[in-house]
Amino acid sequence: MNPPSLSHRLASTDRPAEARVAAYDWQAHTSDLDSYGCTVLPELLSPEDCRAMASLYAEDSPFRSRVVMARHGFGKGEYRYFRYPLPDLVASLRTTLYPHLAGLANGWNQRMGIDRRYPGEHAAFLAQCHDAGQTRPTPLLLQYGPGDYNCLHQDLYGDLVFPIQVAILLSEPDVDFTGGEFVLAEQRPRMQSRVEVVPLRQGDAVAFAVHNRPVRGTKGTYRVNLRHGVSRLRSGTRHTIGIIFHDAV
Repeated sequence: MNPPSLSHRLASTDRPAEARVAAYDWQAHTSDLDSYGCTVLPELLSPEDCRAMASLYAEDSPFRSRVVMARHGFGKGEYRYFRYPLPDLVASLRTTLYPHLAGLANGWNQRMGIDRRYPGEHAAFLAQCHDAGQTRPTPLLLQYGPGDYNCLHQDLYGDLVFPIQVAILLSEPDVDFTGGEFVLAEQRPRMQSRVEVVPLRQGDAVAFAVHNRPVRGTKGTYRVNLRHGVSRLRSGTRHTIGIIFHDAV
């Protein structure tokens, strides 16, 4: 098994995002997620989709709140949480990506001795979130400028957490910005942390573990703890969409 890479890249971006989701080799992608905690979904969005989504950042009506990272010690840069109803593309991606990840999420919980199981459809999982008092939408649009970065963190938002999320790069590296690599850090018990730097192009997405994932060791399965972030931007402007499948308290 090769490490996460662009080996599953699609040949064309002339199909809607939903069709590209269906066309991925999900067996290979879930294998990467299981082995490394992340996988790249290449060319999930077209350049036109990316530019349209990035342009929303300047508007107020699509969003419920704005966070300036430096005010909270999260890093530098800012992001805005979408409000309901979500933009059609964001809502559709949330709905169509989730079923491909739910089986792996259930397998992870089983191996880690966690009782919770996730339904096969996202609408049913959202109903569980809302019954638990987690009613605020969590998909977000992030904006970084020169010198900005995102500290290693986890997007939990409540007791009910779906263990995999997706980030989509809307800007083109080395054209719109330099630096700003997506970084995943994995902490294993009594071991040094392992770091994964994930190369992305415009429109590529990375699916990754939110909090914990199971790893098989010599004495059985144990949990590893993961955090993700973004390295310092050297120049330009970087926009990203975060697709989080659970809602917030």
